[in-house]
Amino acid sequence: MKSNESAENYLETILILSEKKPVVRSVDIAEELGFKKSSVSVAMKNLRAKELITVRPEGYIYLTPAGLKIAQMIYERHQVIASFLTRLGVSEDVALEDACRIEHAISQESFEALKAHINQAAD
Repeated sequence: MKSNESAENYLETILILSEKKPVVRSVDIAEELGFKKSSVSVAMKNLRAKELITVRPEGYIYLTPAGLKIAQMIYERHQVIASFLTRLGVSEDVALEDACRIEHAISQESFEALKAHINQAAD
């Protein structure tokens, strides 16, 4: 897994958790992703160094504006791709797994074309 893909997954997870919980902590991320807390701590250190997150003294994790922008982009890709695949008849579990892989690899141009096609089909 590319480090960029890993960072994007962490940012997306923080975004999703922040919509469900009042605060996000490393332990919440570890539980959500099924990772060891030590692995998450290393990832959070890297994201903090890239100024994509901030961590409060209490351990609460927040996305910076730059981190939020990336997280929202990845989350939108995930939702659109998973929805498209399920409309094609792919089972929800497979569609979600595939969307998680595709969301990192698809170019912005291809994603915009896919989104436009979906919107045209809905009209």
